[in-house]
Amino acid sequence: MDAFAKVGIGTPLPRVDGVDKVTGRARYAAEYALPDLLYGVAVPSRIAKGRITGIDDALARQVPGVVEVLTHENRPSEAWFNRSWKDELDIPGEPFKALHDEKILFAGQPVALVLAETFEAARYASTLVQVSYEEEAHNVDFQASLAEKFEPSKKRSSFQPPKNRGDAGAAFTRSEVKVDAEYHLATEHHNPMEMHATTVEWHGEGKITVYDKTQGSQGVQSFLASAFGFSKSDVRVVNAYVGGAFGSGLRPQWQVQVATLAAKHMKRSVRVVMTRQQMFTHAHRPECTMSIRLGADSSGKLNAVITDATTSTSRFEDNMEDIVIWGMMNYASPNAMGTYAIAPRDTYTSADMRAPGAATGMTLFEIAMDELAYAARVDPLELRMINYSEVDAMNGTPFTSKALREAYREGAARFGWERRSPEPRSMKEGRELIGWGMATGMWDAMFSKTSASAKLSANGHLEVACATSDIGTGTYTVMALVAADTLGLPPEQITARLGDSSLPTSPVEGGSWAAASSGAAVQLACQSVAKKLLKAADKVEGRPLGGASLDEVVFADGRITLKSDAGKSVGVIEAMRAAELAVIEEEETASSGISGLVSMARKSRNTHSAIFCEVRVDEELGQVRVTRIVNAVAAGRIINPKTARSQILGGVVMGIGMALHEETFADKKLGRWMNHNLAEYHVPAHADVEAIDVIFVDEHDPEVTPLGVKGVGEIGIVGTAAAVANAIYHATGKRIRSLPITIDRLME
Repeated sequence: MDAFAKVGIGTPLPRVDGVDKVTGRARYAAEYALPDLLYGVAVPSRIAKGRITGIDDALARQVPGVVEVLTHENRPSEAWFNRSWKDELDIPGEPFKALHDEKILFAGQPVALVLAETFEAARYASTLVQVSYEEEAHNVDFQASLAEKFEPSKKRSSFQPPKNRGDAGAAFTRSEVKVDAEYHLATEHHNPMEMHATTVEWHGEGKITVYDKTQGSQGVQSFLASAFGFSKSDVRVVNAYVGGAFGSGLRPQWQVQVATLAAKHMKRSVRVVMTRQQMFTHAHRPECTMSIRLGADSSGKLNAVITDATTSTSRFEDNMEDIVIWGMMNYASPNAMGTYAIAPRDTYTSADMRAPGAATGMTLFEIAMDELAYAARVDPLELRMINYSEVDAMNGTPFTSKALREAYREGAARFGWERRSPEPRSMKEGRELIGWGMATGMWDAMFSKTSASAKLSANGHLEVACATSDIGTGTYTVMALVAADTLGLPPEQITARLGDSSLPTSPVEGGSWAAASSGAAVQLACQSVAKKLLKAADKVEGRPLGGASLDEVVFADGRITLKSDAGKSVGVIEAMRAAELAVIEEEETASSGISGLVSMARKSRNTHSAIFCEVRVDEELGQVRVTRIVNAVAAGRIINPKTARSQILGGVVMGIGMALHEETFADKKLGRWMNHNLAEYHVPAHADVEAIDVIFVDEHDPEVTPLGVKGVGEIGIVGTAAAVANAIYHATGKRIRSLPITIDRLME
């Protein structure tokens, strides 16, 4: 056994917060017990567009326990200009301001908030509020909205307009093998287990603590201070535990607005929890239509890629996604062109949902690639090898690393791809048709400037802290593992703190950058502690380490040991006592300019995956079962294989939902989402999920981030739905280009 073995990066450590979650000690936004708490229930708009002409709340006010009905007519003062309502995402347009004025922008919009001493009283009274409207013509039909589509502004920094190359139109015309088709993805709603909720604790004198379901405590803190006139120092936001979000918590949602308004108005603590139905009144993945034309020679080698996509947004904000760039980046075609537009409709603004842009754009593109493989009579895996690009084909830049070729090989070997019969409908067992399909996944490997602190006490206990969030991804455990790796302490002696705006600065959690960014900051903070600890060790009698430098020692098993002589060491507690130190505390910031990161040289940073899928389709009933998926992921260094695997599993299950289940239907006449509940909005259940095998491909990347970490929160979903769709075609010989592939579409 290694003399310096320790728990650290690469150890499959169970979640350090797991016990708190399963025992109920972990408190979520709606679970903080506060004295003198008021409960708020929102009254939703019955129309999709128009204006309020009157509100009659007399009956509601007569309900015992009701103390106030808050509307745009009696709300406290708030900021008027749009710039004060901008959040971290800074989406172009006019941000939604709850209870701000008489305008109705979407069905279900909160038009009043009933406040009562009990939730039951507030809920009942909310049904008694009578609101009259002047209704205007609305449109929630995506197909109709295409008549109003327009090219989006390039103002949003995270939006990447496609970079065209060559003459794709001419190349397509002269191609020997062609694919020319329209693809579609339905609207999807996030539906995390925990519904959006806010508990505002009123401390008096304009000071509040806000327990919010959000992916960014400091973003909400800044938003509330700016919009509602608080001093930023008087607003503390806590989101220590978040029961899933998938992007729905990237922006402050309307429940935090109305809860804060109510607390300010009443000068009391207030709680507002969305119902499951109200969870359909905000964030959702935009609906998308995408035209894809692929041209290739007889061997399947691409010479033309042409993509044109449109996604939905609201009338008041221009939400944009990087839809058309993924195939242009991943495949080596000398000619490529992409165009993108957004189409407004009378709904809330569409939003980032797990792997925004890529989960849609790469998925639809990979279905088209499968069509090209059959048109060229080339194995789908071989087609991707033929068109493999060692560089980012759209930007012409090298990757910091790209182990996709290895992912193809390892995934295919594990799946048994070589046994695949190439012809559709050629594999069958009983009355079930068997299909094997595959697809490629690609996502960004991002890094954001993040700070963290490390505090080592004389008893050997370490606390690391960062304002970042853990939305179920395992950030608590990542922070603990990095700290354990750096200072050689066992995880049980380490406490990770996060989800609190008073902690060291961190951006909103999203984009798969949390582990890489907070992990790097924790490592730097612990390294600073290590320097002071080594200096303290020099105070130990006899100087066992002989004044050694950091490069000459190892921190393991709670001790500092010479690399050259394992018999010479100093305990961490011993060193602190010798130097008479009660605590060592340091704070550091990790940014893109620190040593080991690509800063000057321009390179593309991405994760990649190869997904192989088996489906069985009941030929008589049209029922699809996804019986096997192998997902081989190249994502740099894996901090915790256990929680990383869970992230891929979750992404794959969401991909199955995208392929077969998830679709939100709009009632065109009423302007509402019809299936706004989990009885009718279908997500995969246990019976829908069978064998999922995850492979992490070895990928060393010293340039991408300080820890060589790429992040795995989103790569698991990208391409998974395409692999399922492609397997269904192989099983049935029927190509469905609109997701989800429901029984009715398969049986048409």
